[in-house]
Order: sequence, then C-alpha cells, then structure tokens
Amino acid sequence: MPDQWPRALMRAALREVGYDAVGTRSLGGALYRSAPVPGRGAIGAVVIDQDAIGENAGVIASFRQHAPGAALVLLAPVTRLVQEGPWARVIRRPVRVEEVVRVIEELVPLPAEIRRPVD
Repeated sequence: MPDQWPRALMRAALREVGYDAVGTRSLGGALYRSAPVPGRGAIGAVVIDQDAIGENAGVIASFRQHAPGAALVLLAPVTRLVQEGPWARVIRRPVRVEEVVRVIEELVPLPAEIRRPVD
C-alpha cells in the first residue's frame, strides 16, 4: 500500500466525525501546516510517526512553539523504545485508524453540536 494511503484514510476518518484534519508527508510540511491560519481554530492535536522524527528531536520543540496547546500523539513501532517526551499518548503500531480517531476524540473532544462531517 502506498505510504500516503494510511495518512489519507486517517485524515478522512477524522474529518468524518468533525475534525479539521490535515496531513503532510514530512515533518517540515507539518511544521508549515501548524502555523496559524485566519479562519481556522487552534491546533488541538498533532499525530507524529516516530520513524519520521529520527534523530531530529528539535522538531518537537518547534511543534510546541507553533501549537503550544496541542496534544502530541506518537505512533511508535511495537518493538522500539519510546524516549521521554511531551506525548499526551503513545499508540503502538500496527494500529487501526479507528483507534487513532478514538484517542483524538478523548484528547480533544468535540461538542455534540459541531460533530458533523467536514467538507
């Protein structure tokens, strides 16, 4: 399966329940997308794949600057150690899209009156 499909499916599942979810292929793209945009609310959560971080731990500090209130969710391989960090939650892969959506709903609950598909 091409690597963008799981990301697209997760984005679609989050948008289906009412989250204004966006996705990127890289951490650089995610940092760019985390900048404030007029007409959009504050970022509530950022899902980061541990493989994308690599040795660049400074990227986490950058997310904290752009989205200080966002819950950081780490997707980590089941066999890899997770370093201490500002993680609101660590989800071990393999993971189902529904589990990621459930975690986001727990961390950033939407009021019932705005729970509707985006788009």
